[in-house]
Amino acid sequence: MIKSQHIKSIVSFIGRTYKNKCNMKFWNFVSVILTVSLLVCCNSDDEGADNGGSTPEENLSEFYTINIQDEFTTPPAKVSVFYRVEDANGDPVPDLSQDDFNIFEKGRNDTAFKTISKDEADRVISDNTNVFKYNVMMLLDLSASVTNNHLTEVKASASQFVHSILGTNLNTSTRIGIFWFDGADNLHVLHDFTNKINDLDDSIDEINGNMSFDNSTDLYGAVIKGTELTNARIQQDQLVDFQSSGAILIFTDGTDQAARYTKAEAYETVDSFSKNINYYTVGLGNEIDQDVLETLGKKATVLAEDGEELTEKFTQISDLIYKEINSFYLFEYCTPKRDGSGINELRIELKVEERSGSKETTFDATGFRSGCELN
Repeated sequence: MIKSQHIKSIVSFIGRTYKNKCNMKFWNFVSVILTVSLLVCCNSDDEGADNGGSTPEENLSEFYTINIQDEFTTPPAKVSVFYRVEDANGDPVPDLSQDDFNIFEKGRNDTAFKTISKDEADRVISDNTNVFKYNVMMLLDLSASVTNNHLTEVKASASQFVHSILGTNLNTSTRIGIFWFDGADNLHVLHDFTNKINDLDDSIDEINGNMSFDNSTDLYGAVIKGTELTNARIQQDQLVDFQSSGAILIFTDGTDQAARYTKAEAYETVDSFSKNINYYTVGLGNEIDQDVLETLGKKATVLAEDGEELTEKFTQISDLIYKEINSFYLFEYCTPKRDGSGINELRIELKVEERSGSKETTFDATGFRSGCELN
């Protein structure tokens, strides 16, 4: 694009080129014509570069993905959209605020999406506990090899895990259940799913060296049974109209010795349920099978060489689960659309620094009126 600061040099060059060949009055006239033409061109280009306005920023690269889980409306004029945000790498994006999102609506009289400003519509990211449940199972190997050698470290790590996930007001929709296994053909319940930290701490304190004298390890059976229990909890939530997901943290210091179930059966179980359940594994010591743990831990696997590293490894997993849980948002706002406007289009746009993402959906404004307030 030709800028105005270059015009004088262009005209001067033309004058110097033809100075001795033609009548100077004629070339002065040509210079004036060129100057006017270039100024018009320059000003036109500069004006075109400033798009301005308040339309959606569709030219920004879509780094974030907004996946809608549920959406509903509440009189007198509240629109609620429950969604999950992930980045271009598929990783969860936690801890966003309502200021990171812009709202655009397109009604029957609009030819394009229009910004709904904060003055026109209050918006908030609400506590999603009334629409969402997240179930975390801690599945601990408490066979004799663990209780005889690493009891203190396992208890400290389990407690830290609980506090890392539940010790924040953001995770009110989350529940943790603690179960353990040895060589028996069943899971032992240390504490069923709950969001009460003190109750979980009390149960962890009760772990002792006399809980199991079984030197065998039914790792594959524990994975299969743990999946069945977690999935049953998710289905119970869904039956009463909650959105629900889950995670299983599997800890072991060895390999499957019971041989009651096959490796293939455990792998198939994880693959079949990984859409709704995220699997993480923590391995301790040098008797583990890293390949097995990495296959079972589809989301992440961490390895501790000794008991002193356990708390750090459990914390790594709790950080990942925290991000997953807090990548779900219940975004609500009071729309200015009113009864009679019919079905309206809605665009939610996320922008953090120079990265963005967006999602379009619709809502029905039938019955909407004034008086909407957000809690």
